Amino acid sequence: MQNLIEKTVLMDEQGINRALVRISHEIVEKNKGVEDIVLVGIRSRGVPLAERIAEAIANIEGQKPPVGILDITLYRDDLSHLSYQPVVRPTTMPVDLDRKTVVLVDDVLYTGRTIRAALDAIMDMGRPHAIQLAVLVDRGHRELPIRADYVGKNVPTSSKEIISVLIQEIDNEDRVVIREEAENQA
Repeated sequence: MQNLIEKTVLMDEQGINRALVRISHEIVEKNKGVEDIVLVGIRSRGVPLAERIAEAIANIEGQKPPVGILDITLYRDDLSHLSYQPVVRPTTMPVDLDRKTVVLVDDVLYTGRTIRAALDAIMDMGRPHAIQLAVLVDRGHRELPIRADYVGKNVPTSSKEIISVLIQEIDNEDRVVIREEAENQA
């Protein structure tokens, strides 16, 4: 396993909260309200981020949009490289996605492959009116023509750097950090 060192803190708890509130306002503005909006968090860190966005939208509009949970494990194009027996967790959608505007929520947008897998999964569940993408961090290095509609922070990175999003609900703290492999001291 690689030895990673923390290089930079990109966002603290307040920075994450500000970004999510801004994204929530942008979702409401772009969609002229929240009628027929469904937030769908991509496992694992996209789920609590989607819940937080839904709460912020409820504070803005007085109405909380439904939040779904999407597991994309079986849709990944690198499934054979992940594990002999991948762990598939449940996908839950609180409403039918037909004719809805689905806002996919994820923590980091990198190559675009996770989002491609999520799009395939969503299309297998119905025919949404539109699919939009909200991410906390866009780090560049796209391999597919995918772009986020809502971005908390754009962070140009090198391919050697790793963006780690730590979320209270999973990691017991809220921070976004850049990590990189430690150089061996010989």
